[in-house]
Amino acid sequence: MFSPDQENHPSKAPVKYGELIVLGYNGSLPNGDRGRRKSRFALFKRPKANGVKPSTVHIACTPQAAKAISNKDQHSISYTLSRAQTVVVEYTHDSNTDMFQIGRSTESPIDFVVTDTVPGSQSNSDTQSVQSTISRFACRIICERNPPFTARIYAAGFDSSKNIFLGEKAAKWKTSDGQMDGLTTNGVLVMHPRNGFTEDSKPGIWREISVCGNVFSLRETRSAQQRGKMVDIETNQLQDGSLIDLCGATLLWRTAEGLSHTPTVKHLEALRQEINAARPQCPVGFNTLAFPSMKRKDVVDEKQPWVYLNCGHVHGYHNWGNKEERDGKDRECPMCRLAFTIGVNPEESFHSVTQVHV
Repeated sequence: MFSPDQENHPSKAPVKYGELIVLGYNGSLPNGDRGRRKSRFALFKRPKANGVKPSTVHIACTPQAAKAISNKDQHSISYTLSRAQTVVVEYTHDSNTDMFQIGRSTESPIDFVVTDTVPGSQSNSDTQSVQSTISRFACRIICERNPPFTARIYAAGFDSSKNIFLGEKAAKWKTSDGQMDGLTTNGVLVMHPRNGFTEDSKPGIWREISVCGNVFSLRETRSAQQRGKMVDIETNQLQDGSLIDLCGATLLWRTAEGLSHTPTVKHLEALRQEINAARPQCPVGFNTLAFPSMKRKDVVDEKQPWVYLNCGHVHGYHNWGNKEERDGKDRECPMCRLAFTIGVNPEESFHSVTQVHV
């Protein structure tokens, strides 16, 4: 969960900016979290700032001239307007910010490696069989090193040559103040929840973020060359509960402050004891149920509650409600009579009827 720089300085309490969580994995990738490829990534203040900000703008007449400019030992973004003209924007070091990059590439500039989320996949081989739609250098997040540690998201990330290249076919334009901006092929979409990330949260409106961090309405299609309308009243600042759609995986952003208010294991244990003290009863068998502690989660007894995932009804374990079918079995919920197809192998039934643990 630590960024690579923080792992080398474990003794000093780091400043935490927030966390990115990949939705759809329930806290762990199919083959486990390994290195920079994991289901969640914590962003900490780096020992030394690595942020960048726009600096000099060059208008090159040939691709060769543009390549010579972008090959300097500093970050740059190249906008190819035509075969005869390329605009290169140099970026200089910013001592007030930290930069974190997210994408599919396993190259060193990527801090958080994200692969496509395939429903029902049980291993990495299941995801690799599908052609990825996530960009190798999908986006970057810039965090201010001083309070309130604001985090902002930008489309595209710098590659190993410290360059972002927007080709001739990419959506790009010159802004009213003479600066360049553009969109990535499949785009980076962001949705901020209304009313904060609370029980009163409501879905916000999905927007697209540009390479320079401007906010736009969605394109007609995901990879259309025509950009949406600019939304001046919104910013690229991430909020607690913001969703980031990378076209293949969706990330949840949690701020450090928001995470400080989340339930702890002690809170959950207190709730478990409170529920058990009320002696919950199976609505079908009328026997008393007891939610096990985490230490006894693998020990199944007659008081163990079970839940039908599709309808959410909780019961004690029962053997009735099974219906034989040609391609397997159907287990029927005794409360709502909704049937769920499960595999012939009894262990596969856990996909539909699963033990409940607090």
